[in-house]
Amino acid sequence: MAFGDFFARLTGRKEEPEPAPVAGPPTTDDLLAALVRVEELVAGGAVPAVVASRVGRVVRVVRETIPRLGNLGGSAQAYSVMATATDYLPEAIGGYLRLPRQWADTRPVDRGKTSLMILIDQLDLLGATMDKVFDAVNRADAAALIAHGRFLEEKFGTGSTGGTLALGPTSSTPAPPAGPDASPGAGAGGPGAGPGGPGAGSGGPGAGSGGPGAGSGGPLVPPPGRGGS
Repeated sequence: MAFGDFFARLTGRKEEPEPAPVAGPPTTDDLLAALVRVEELVAGGAVPAVVASRVGRVVRVVRETIPRLGNLGGSAQAYSVMATATDYLPEAIGGYLRLPRQWADTRPVDRGKTSLMILIDQLDLLGATMDKVFDAVNRADAAALIAHGRFLEEKFGTGSTGGTLALGPTSSTPAPPAGPDASPGAGAGGPGAGPGGPGAGSGGPGAGSGGPGAGSGGPLVPPPGRGGS
């Protein structure tokens, strides 16, 4: 017999049972398994397409947020993600599925809204909330990246601007020609040009008054095959 039991019998008090251990927060595997169960609830046409699409949106965002929950610590946003996967989302869908489909889709139950419309409103609210949480998680990572970049700039200097295109001449660019007068075969002294060039001017062969077969004083030579009489 334990000392506590013996003391309780002596004093006439009943021993109080030990409190049940408090369950810890769900693990990553628990959250992912809960999302799979939600997808199974709406599979096979169990809910209208407008519901299935909204459930898929919430599940996708929550699934992408779960690996980054460590960035949120023990904040209310982290709790919202876990509660959406394990409680809020399955409870909303389960409440709709417990109702007859035709009745839930057509009978107004709250301020003119049917159970289907109420479910859609709840899913839209969950989707918008999870989008904000996911954005906050990513902004935390982006802030860390920005801070690291500023640290590097302070330590090593200005960060790279991405480079620029060198459009001007460089040391490897060949020099352009000096001008049209410097090209070969041009100018007064070029070959075949000017008054002293071969075949040009008054003294060129076959040209001018003194050329053979030209001028008034030269003998007349008949063309071949046409001899004189």
